[in-house]
Amino acid sequence: MANSINTNRGALVALQTLNATNKALETTQNRVNTGMSVSSAKDNGAIFAIATSQRAEMGAQDAVKQSLQRGQSIIDVALAAGETVVDALTEMKALAVSIQDDAGNGAGDGFSENGKKLVADFEALVKEVHTALAGAKFDGVNLFDATAAGEPVQVSTNTSGGKFVLKGGADATTASADDLKFEGTVTAGAWTSSDDYDKQKANYTAAKVEEALNKFTTTLADLGTKSKSLDRQATFVGKLQDSLEAGVGNLVDADLAKESARLTALQTKQQLGVQALSIANSSSSIMLSLFR
Repeated sequence: MANSINTNRGALVALQTLNATNKALETTQNRVNTGMSVSSAKDNGAIFAIATSQRAEMGAQDAVKQSLQRGQSIIDVALAAGETVVDALTEMKALAVSIQDDAGNGAGDGFSENGKKLVADFEALVKEVHTALAGAKFDGVNLFDATAAGEPVQVSTNTSGGKFVLKGGADATTASADDLKFEGTVTAGAWTSSDDYDKQKANYTAAKVEEALNKFTTTLADLGTKSKSLDRQATFVGKLQDSLEAGVGNLVDADLAKESARLTALQTKQQLGVQALSIANSSSSIMLSLFR
């Protein structure tokens, strides 16, 4: 190879090698800084697209989890009110038996004095029942409201079939405040007795209370089952998010131990490349000695 001051082949090769080293070093430093081997579409377009899609799915699962938690809260509030109602109905059954034993006022158009006291206690408990039912509201939803039919909760990101219904509209197992009126009237959650002796005598009975109690406890059992279902679904969503996060990590996370070793090697290689380029550049000045 001819010696030339116009073309320094050694310097060209050394420069190409140094540029390649600098590029590899930049890539490694980016991986160390971000902790990811694929941090942008430029790194790997296909993997970046997959990771982005799965991150979006993870974000959607957060919304599902919030929907599930809202559904659980609605049911929990209903169950809390239900405990009060069951206690009241249990006490009402004993009072109803005593009311039926009342001989009346003699004229056949009213209760005796003792009977009136029993009726007053019975009606006070009915009022407590409806106060509890009216207060069983969370986020504007009351499962004991006859108009709360449906009330779906999103349990998956599948928009066409990912719904869980807290209350079926025509479901016979779903009691409402209307089923516990005992011939009285309910207005805005407040119960008022009928004040009709015959209606009171016919409806303030152990059989009527037992009927209401059976239907209401069936409702509570149904709500309890749905609460457990929501809890299991929430657990599944949490595990699914963890799996998605681990899967994305497998695709894009960098092995920092390897990157650390590679960084040290590339830094050394860069220093050697600079020295090699310096040596190659100095070869032209050697030609001056030939003309001394």
